[in-house]
Amino acid sequence: RYIASAQLLADMHGCNWPRRIPVVEGIAHDIPIYDRSALAIEAELLFDWYLPHVTGKTPDAATRADYLAAWGQAFDVLDKAEKTLVLRDYHSPNLIWRQELKGRDRIGLIDFQDAVIGPAAYDVASLAMDARVDVSRELERATVEAYCAARAAQGNFDQASFEAAYAVTAAQRNSKILGIFVRLNLRDGKPGYMKHLPRIRDYLSRALSHPALASLRAFYDRAGII
Repeated sequence: RYIASAQLLADMHGCNWPRRIPVVEGIAHDIPIYDRSALAIEAELLFDWYLPHVTGKTPDAATRADYLAAWGQAFDVLDKAEKTLVLRDYHSPNLIWRQELKGRDRIGLIDFQDAVIGPAAYDVASLAMDARVDVSRELERATVEAYCAARAAQGNFDQASFEAAYAVTAAQRNSKILGIFVRLNLRDGKPGYMKHLPRIRDYLSRALSHPALASLRAFYDRAGII
């Protein structure tokens, strides 16, 4: 199912999606751009919620500046990465397996109303590091390789550039999720999300192992985040 979902993503990313989509006559929807400003705001959720949770203190302004500077270097990688339609929560709760069908029709998609135009690698990271399911390193790698093989078959696919963007988007997404899950517990009284933290920390550690994230990894190590 993960392999099939990765191959479906590859098909979607091989399409040229328009940014403006007609809704009804005279009305069109402009798909928002998932730029570095939006990505940074989401990454700050870790700083504002998860970091105080694990350290027991509120970090100062200088630490925030260091954090955002490290992310700025990471986002430089995404400036050069391929952009396409990003569904944002492309993971198991939103993928419906329809075994009786064949080909790409086996995967039903829901929860794409917040779609944006952003890094193609983002949804691959969302799938291969599924926040709600323990995905082994082996299955993660198989999922990524299935996507890359399908994209390479389309022609003109730079896997090295994709792998760097995959690491950055995986680190950003899992950082955001750590912050959101702690916020759901502390602010919204929903402690059930806390059981997912060990899985998300493991995913984050995997993503930060990429050389493109050396500066960010150093910050996370110093801060005791992972």
